[in-house]
Amino acid sequence: MTDSRIKNLAKTIVHYSTRVKPGDRVAIRGFPLTPAAAPLINEISREVLVAGGYPHALIELDEWQPMLLTEASEEQLAYVHPWLRMISEAFEVDIRISSSANTRALSGVEPSRFNAIRTAQKPVVDTWFKRSGTGELRWVVSRFPTFAYAQEAEMSLREYEDFFYASCYADTGNPVEHWEAITANLERLSSRLNTYGQLHLLGPDIDLELSVSGRTFLGSAGKHNLPDGEIFTGPVEDSAQGWVRFSYPCIFNGMEVDGVELHFEAGRVVKAQASKNEAYLLATLDADEGARYLGELGIGMNEQIQRFTRSMLFDEKLAGTIHLALGGGYVETGSTNQSAIHWDMLVNMQAESEIIADGEQIYHDGSFLFDG
Repeated sequence: MTDSRIKNLAKTIVHYSTRVKPGDRVAIRGFPLTPAAAPLINEISREVLVAGGYPHALIELDEWQPMLLTEASEEQLAYVHPWLRMISEAFEVDIRISSSANTRALSGVEPSRFNAIRTAQKPVVDTWFKRSGTGELRWVVSRFPTFAYAQEAEMSLREYEDFFYASCYADTGNPVEHWEAITANLERLSSRLNTYGQLHLLGPDIDLELSVSGRTFLGSAGKHNLPDGEIFTGPVEDSAQGWVRFSYPCIFNGMEVDGVELHFEAGRVVKAQASKNEAYLLATLDADEGARYLGELGIGMNEQIQRFTRSMLFDEKLAGTIHLALGGGYVETGSTNQSAIHWDMLVNMQAESEIIADGEQIYHDGSFLFDG
């Protein structure tokens, strides 16, 4: 019998997050995917049928991408699959589920190999972001618990399953009711933040000023990520000034980069260093011009997530943290930064930290000083 939490998650994904309608073409992308995730893929497909949509399951097995990145020729790396272009240009819904048996499978791949794929796919990615920003393309990212994810989070599989489903409210009788309440709260907070123009982020690991003038803060409550719970915007591209030292390992495409410190001038990263895998960091910053600029500032708000898991899907929502993303921004926030990368990096703001907005302290030690 399928776990009721899996059924709840599938219903939330289809009927709340992506709001599938009759006639919608729905991509259900599993990448990477292990056989253990089949019950979730099946339940999502079933709910798409219930909603009147057309499910298209597109599966990449766990070892497929490592094989491609290590064995493909330059020409093969530059090839853009027609189904990827079709999703970006024509589909109404894009559902992405990860279920990995080895979270470090890509750690030995040369950065230049990733950059080749990103460069080739950039026009497709740009179209995807544009259609997402206008609402033409509805999407959500989630996952299925595996031993690998549990090990990364330093939990048993059962602990991790309980943690994951609780963070999505899939262990409750009515997950959507919870997300709707969170949506209302985040919308109130976002409305207040949208009255400010200049932010100063201060703490043991950060002294960074940036402008959000003319930009829009948005609350994220289960529409694009499950789990979710954050407020985010796109900083003015040339405004970031100062430095940040990221409190946790920065993980991208399975590569863990530790001790990352960035210095910004006129919005651009002018100095970068790391205590581990610095070469990978520097190579990724050179992926394209937009990779050295910020595409996102986010503030974690999910009280169900209270520990670092080495997965940004969870960690960027960790209450009492902020995250900065290098690379492509979300057009719905007003961001104009374009890049083939979007790399979220996390700062702990739970002690001796604050956010000053137009000279007013609005956030202290992980909490806002006004109610949502």
